[in-house]
Amino acid sequence: MTSQNFDAQDSRFAAEFAGDVTVERIAAVYAEAFLNVTEKSGETESAIAELDAIVDEVLKPHPRFAEILGSNIISHEEKVGIIDRVFKGRVSQLVLNFLKVLSRRGRLDIFLPIVHAIHEEFDRRRGIVPVRVVTAAPLDEKLSEQLATRLRGLIQGEPRVSYRVDPRVIGGIVIEIGDKVIDASVSAQLERLKKQIIDRSAHEIQSRRDRLSHSTGN
Repeated sequence: MTSQNFDAQDSRFAAEFAGDVTVERIAAVYAEAFLNVTEKSGETESAIAELDAIVDEVLKPHPRFAEILGSNIISHEEKVGIIDRVFKGRVSQLVLNFLKVLSRRGRLDIFLPIVHAIHEEFDRRRGIVPVRVVTAAPLDEKLSEQLATRLRGLIQGEPRVSYRVDPRVIGGIVIEIGDKVIDASVSAQLERLKKQIIDRSAHEIQSRRDRLSHSTGN
């Protein structure tokens, strides 16, 4: 796998860039190019895992190294030498070539947004939809599975649910799908589940009050 594969994809998309474009848009373009190439070779999942390892094991623990790769002062040739010394033999040739293409295009400074965009696009292609759920009290396994089942019917895909507890949530639950917030009170499919969650939240709150009252009484 040579860097020409990435260059061919990148060149087609480069024509879309006009003057002022957002980091998100640029990252999305490279994410698409990366996935188009890796899917052809059947290396998508392993290549993404390598990118994640670069982020978690190299760039985040060593922010100075990340700054060097993203610097406009250091030439592309110097960066290629650094990339070879650090990553050659430790990552696949496909990922190594991708890093060099990003260097040549002056995009290593947005490597983290590009990796994030790759994950988002890969999920989209597999029909996986990220969903954020905020509840006033923790959900047990049964309620979590019931919620996932309802969500599959609503989003026509496979939800990847992340949970967060916030006692201040009014109504017991807030569901965010992308930029959209589902109001469970107007969704027939979630109404029964909402009641269960609200009842559970009320029970948890009352239990905390009882424990506090008992502790104060002693």
